Amino acid sequence: MTSNHYDCYAIIIGAGHNGLVAAAYLARQGKKVLVLERRAIVGGSVVTESFADAFSVDSVQTGGTLRPDIIKDLKLGLDTSGTSAGSTRPAFISLQPDGNHLTLNAESIKRFSEKDAARWGEFVRFMNKSAKLLEKAYSTIMPRLPKNISVSDGFGLMDLGLNLRLAGRKDMLNFIRALPMSAQELVEEYFESEIVKAAIASVAIHGSTLGPMSAGTGYTLIHNWMNRGGLAYVNVGKAGEITQALANAVKSFGGEIRTEEEVVRICVENQIARSVRLANGEEIPAKVILSSADPKHTLLKLVGAMELPPEFVWHTQSIKMRGSVAKVHLLTDGRHGIPEGTIVLAPSIKYLERAYDAAKYGEISEKPYLEVTTAGNVVSIHFQFAPYSLKSSNWNDQRANLENLAIDTLAEHFPNLKSKIEHRTSLTPKDLEDIYGLTEGDLNHGQLMLDQFLFMRPIPGWSNHKTPIDNLYLCGSGVHGGGGISGVSGRNVVRIIS
Repeated sequence: MTSNHYDCYAIIIGAGHNGLVAAAYLARQGKKVLVLERRAIVGGSVVTESFADAFSVDSVQTGGTLRPDIIKDLKLGLDTSGTSAGSTRPAFISLQPDGNHLTLNAESIKRFSEKDAARWGEFVRFMNKSAKLLEKAYSTIMPRLPKNISVSDGFGLMDLGLNLRLAGRKDMLNFIRALPMSAQELVEEYFESEIVKAAIASVAIHGSTLGPMSAGTGYTLIHNWMNRGGLAYVNVGKAGEITQALANAVKSFGGEIRTEEEVVRICVENQIARSVRLANGEEIPAKVILSSADPKHTLLKLVGAMELPPEFVWHTQSIKMRGSVAKVHLLTDGRHGIPEGTIVLAPSIKYLERAYDAAKYGEISEKPYLEVTTAGNVVSIHFQFAPYSLKSSNWNDQRANLENLAIDTLAEHFPNLKSKIEHRTSLTPKDLEDIYGLTEGDLNHGQLMLDQFLFMRPIPGWSNHKTPIDNLYLCGSGVHGGGGISGVSGRNVVRIIS
């Protein structure tokens, strides 16, 4: 074991987007900050990587953007076009067996239901309002219920309550009602066409091991709508630009980033985090340590159960991960025939629910829910459901089957696709764990579920980024406000520390 000359205020474990956001805010305050990243590149799962010549792709998370206040505060200069109300947004298209595909806008919806087309504007208005309310909830540091609420906690909750009340009685009640509802129940309150309802409900289950009939998918629909700024993705093919801009900001404020430096231990003395130990034996002390890794990995592996209270360990072990997402990326000659925008294969609510049923039994969905984006010659397929734990096989044996199933399913709608493929690669849930550090392949560091959100995220009683170890804080997607690309977790933790 070797020590060094570092005199850090803060060490951030992991250069994912939340870790970089936290590092940039701290460095902007003049604090000495060191970010340690296991991989050779920064970004965590928000990266654009090359798999072959001319084969560059958003490997895990698709495009996206950070919250506007973060972009402004850190002077990132990122493109936010297409994310604001009234702006021109990419298309969101639902594939249909007869080729009569649905584009989610009033004019296209009218072909399926004039009544639904008339309700579309009201639905979009409600979702935009709900997204703003959820964003306000995410900006509020959740108190450690059932612990006593501090004065600062009280002011935060009062501000949140005021924002809910100012939304108007009707919208406030409908927002609160929507959170525990299933996506099916929510969309049925607005629409009659099964095709329209299924297309919208597909966004609710994206990245979650849930079906559209599951309670709480009303919440995940609003969550994903908030992060995307609507239904479709923005800035496709540019995920890496987000984290590169953040890395540049960290350095411009005086922070340091070291890649290919794996943290294997958070060193604890008398219940206080003192330093981190790297795989090469180097030990680096710091006044505070922030981990953007998921809570299970941070607490059970880097800290270790022996340093934590037994009840806390049990709750941490009980965090539901259950990743069931796989990615298949195709390099084509450019003549794949797939339109730009976000394309979903979600013909009916029952279709989506049956795709989810397979995951419950440890099987790959034979008729999967697909979400497809393109960036030039590259086609990216988000595949659900592909459970991390397979009942009667393993991912080494099932990789080719996964790729073929994704391609064959998409080719039913784009017959020329197969002949245009020049190269292909895939990421199984096991790859997501091994390469990107996502325990059980969970993109959100813990499922977004009713018992794992707001003051219950990551676990009840510990929703304010703190841990039983003094000077150790969580800032990844597994804490309140996390999940998807936003940077909220990294922003909020700095408010706790400062």
